[in-house]
Amino acid sequence: MRSMRSLFTLGILVAVVSCQKKEAPPPPAAGPAAEPPKPTAAIDPGRLGLFQPPLPAAFESPANPLTEEKIALGRMLYYDKRLSKNHDISCNSCHDLARFGVDNQKVSPGHRKQLGSRNSPSVYNAAGHFAQFWDGRAPTVEEQAKGPVLNPVEMAMPNEQRVLATLRSMPAYVAAFRKAFPADKDPITWDNMARAIGAFERKLVTPARWDRFLAGEADALSEAEKIGFNTFVQVGCPTCHLGTLVGGTQYQKAGLVVPWPEQKDQGRYEVTKQEGDRMLFKVPSLRNVARTAPYFHDGSVATLEEAVRRMARHQLGKELSEQDTSAIVTWLQSLTGEIPQAYIQAPELPPSTAKTPKPDPS
Repeated sequence: MRSMRSLFTLGILVAVVSCQKKEAPPPPAAGPAAEPPKPTAAIDPGRLGLFQPPLPAAFESPANPLTEEKIALGRMLYYDKRLSKNHDISCNSCHDLARFGVDNQKVSPGHRKQLGSRNSPSVYNAAGHFAQFWDGRAPTVEEQAKGPVLNPVEMAMPNEQRVLATLRSMPAYVAAFRKAFPADKDPITWDNMARAIGAFERKLVTPARWDRFLAGEADALSEAEKIGFNTFVQVGCPTCHLGTLVGGTQYQKAGLVVPWPEQKDQGRYEVTKQEGDRMLFKVPSLRNVARTAPYFHDGSVATLEEAVRRMARHQLGKELSEQDTSAIVTWLQSLTGEIPQAYIQAPELPPSTAKTPKPDPS
């Protein structure tokens, strides 16, 4: 009996121990779960080399040396609406210097309120681009200045002769051209008009905190902006957006990886008719991009966040998280520069005379 009792007791003990093992409480909770590593704000100096040097004071051109007289004349021409058929549109109408060089419209209204097909890009820092217009059809700002004046949808002047007749009708313009081009026997020419406007535009430069950072001022950017720059690089954006202007150095296909949703505008192909140029557009500069909405050649995107996401999707084949999108946008805001308020003050324009062609609304 004692032996049987001992075996019975032993069985109970084994059962209890077994139950205790099965129902053992979980181990004590460890400390807080380890967080994923945070993006670093430390910037590899080698990455900065892709964006050097900082903005210059002006984008000089040996073909169009800058003089105060030429710049002063160019400033007048830039603001003068009499360079348009109906005297109601100037360069500044679509490229408003007080609004970072744009009008913030999807497309700009021109003569008789006609709408163009492409978004008006900023004129600030444009003289540093490798080509002008979204399709690169003009090599310099001087050549670009001629285009809108004769475009029937924009300023709609019928021909060069009408433009020159307008300028020659005003003695103050005659004197200004003589000062700006003293070596020319007849200084009022189509090319000289463009050279003057180009000279003025070559000093439309907007230095930003980013330039101070590039120059070695480590505190010019916040920690969040530094993280945003690293994200911008890690995602792959400098494949196209690099250099002093963070763009403006090459053409790229819109929809390089994922086809662009709207392909009516074929970009550079419209100029060259070369199959390889279909959907190629000039890569825009990202200088002042936070202030120059809407975005892309067709002005189809209203917000910078969506523009960043769309670029990642169509050009890189990546879907950005909200965190990465926000980080990149934060850094892009450091590219917002200072408008040269004194330089862009609208000048007093020469008064019209009886010989000045009248507005023509037709």
